[in-house]
Order: sequence, then C-alpha cells, then structure tokens
Amino acid sequence: MLRDQNLILLSRQHQHALALCVRIDRAVQTGEVDLEAWQADMVQQFQAEIAIHFAAEEKELFPVAQHLPGLKPLVDELLGEHAVLRNYFALAAGRKLDVGELHTFAGNLSTHIRKEERQLFETLQKSVPPAEMAALGAKLEKALKDAAQACALPNPATVLRPRSDP
Repeated sequence: MLRDQNLILLSRQHQHALALCVRIDRAVQTGEVDLEAWQADMVQQFQAEIAIHFAAEEKELFPVAQHLPGLKPLVDELLGEHAVLRNYFALAAGRKLDVGELHTFAGNLSTHIRKEERQLFETLQKSVPPAEMAALGAKLEKALKDAAQACALPNPATVLRPRSDP
C-alpha cells in the first residue's frame, strides 16, 4: 500500500535510519568496523533526526494509534523499543558499544522501523478518517520541523569501500 501523504515525513526518516542499519550490517560482515566512527555516526543521526522523530511519534502519533481497536499493545511495544534504542544511542555517545552490540542495535532499529511501517502505519491509514489524518499530518510536520531534512553523510571511516585483492 502506498504511504499516506501525512505519514511521508516519518517514512522518509525511516529510510535514513534504515540506511544506517544497512551500512552497519555490511561493515560488520566485512569485519572492518571502526567503533569510534560508527558510534559517532549513530550519535550524529540521533541528534539530527532520530530524537526528534521519536518525540513526534510519542507526542502526536502514538496517542492517536492507541485509541484504535487493537493497537494499544503495539503502541506499548513500540514505546518500549524507543527506550531500548535510546539506551543504545546513550551507550554510543559514551563510546561504550562493542561490535556485537553495534550489530544488535542495527537489527533492533531495523525491526522497529519495519514494525511501524507495516503494522502501525498501515492500520492508521485504513482506520483514521482523511480529515483526522490531515490534522495528524499537520501536527507531525510541526513536530518534525527541526529535524534534518536529508540523510546524514557518513563519516569517511564508515563508508564501505570495495576490497582490493592482493
């Protein structure tokens, strides 16, 4: 299903965060992980976009969703995941993640985003009347106005390069 225009800003931000997850996963697979650089990238993306994104969801989106039939358990689960993900970002800010935790973080964030897109957003689009979705979209736009509007450029140390065979 196409994404409702009132949820597009959140979906774009999801794409940015998923790009970070894919880059982390690929780095871990190659075994070339500069933990300092990856944690710096995580913190930069959290400060520029993800913290604002979480706050907008929690203030504007989740209250609407939790009143829809059957969505309260999902909203509670997503709120719990926000707390876990914030903890990973805090650990990254203190440069306390190891490679395994970095990889787990990427998996958790990716799973969380897909859950929001496939379950929460799909149900909202089917259940919330157009006028209410438009009002929600206006609130989300205002709540997200201070977030970065483009995917963050990776630290040069976190850009994957093709391997050169000897």
